[in-house]
Amino acid sequence: MSGHGGPRPGAALRFAALGDSLTEGVGDPVAGGWRGWAALLAEGVGSPERPAEFLKLAVGGALGRDVAESQAPRALDFGPDIASVIVGVNDTLRRTFDIGRLARSLDEVCGALAARGTVLLTACLPDPGAMFALPPPLARPLARRQRAVNAVVHALSDRYGAVHLHAAGPAWVADRTLWSADRLHPGERGHRMLARTFHDLLAPRGLALGPAPSAEPDRPRPTRADTLLWLATAGTGWVARRCTDLVPQLLWLAGAEAGHRARGTSARLDRTADAALSAALAALTPAAPVPSAPRVPVPPVPRVPPLGVRAGPAPAGGARMGG
Repeated sequence: MSGHGGPRPGAALRFAALGDSLTEGVGDPVAGGWRGWAALLAEGVGSPERPAEFLKLAVGGALGRDVAESQAPRALDFGPDIASVIVGVNDTLRRTFDIGRLARSLDEVCGALAARGTVLLTACLPDPGAMFALPPPLARPLARRQRAVNAVVHALSDRYGAVHLHAAGPAWVADRTLWSADRLHPGERGHRMLARTFHDLLAPRGLALGPAPSAEPDRPRPTRADTLLWLATAGTGWVARRCTDLVPQLLWLAGAEAGHRARGTSARLDRTADAALSAALAALTPAAPVPSAPRVPVPPVPRVPPLGVRAGPAPAGGARMGG
């Protein structure tokens, strides 16, 4: 790579995909495993004459620390021109959630990749409580956590000049055609939407040499029978694993929410979360400014509501939470 944001002359573009099950491709099955938005994007990053070199490091269940400790060293050895770093939802679903620790892990990964001239791809995501349509006492704690994760991602995206996609808006959450049967991962249409939008942002920088992925799925959207089958098979396993981890924590959080609401002190929980986020942002390592990704209009995708795209300054309010 010749400087920040430019491909290596005459060489195939290299794309490394770091993260969790979203980037692994869960929800977009193909023969032999998962495909997903990153693999779809890789086809458009390269061209028939010069295919991209693609390394998928993302694995289901990964936490921020897993990306920092296991995936980032392999990505750095690969030497990517482009690297996606999208992780954090699994952290919000753990009783050990610590926004400060997650911020440090993401800062370490993004900083190391940006220092070698890699163009970063980041995204803000909807909170799991909204996706699962949980009742308010359960949904509010998860929403608070995901807003904190998204605020950190916004801050790091600005710092390292990342190409940033805001995928936490209501249109993204409400459009069921974008989601798989489990309601936590995109379906094929959703993965294609992510890939097309990132492609539209990379093309003006000379980092997407081929055509954008098609918006039209190869397979029909999941039926109610597919949803019931998932609940009866993989879904029960997921619930069983979370019963020893997430469920006790969620019940504790829900009890705290209910207690504060009954006493009229709900705002105290928001203030505590805001303080933790402020401390996490203040502790990020200082970094030299990196040129921000240009603002690029994203053409609408046929019959799919467009995601909001953001590549500029973080929302006003500094440490205040925002998706």
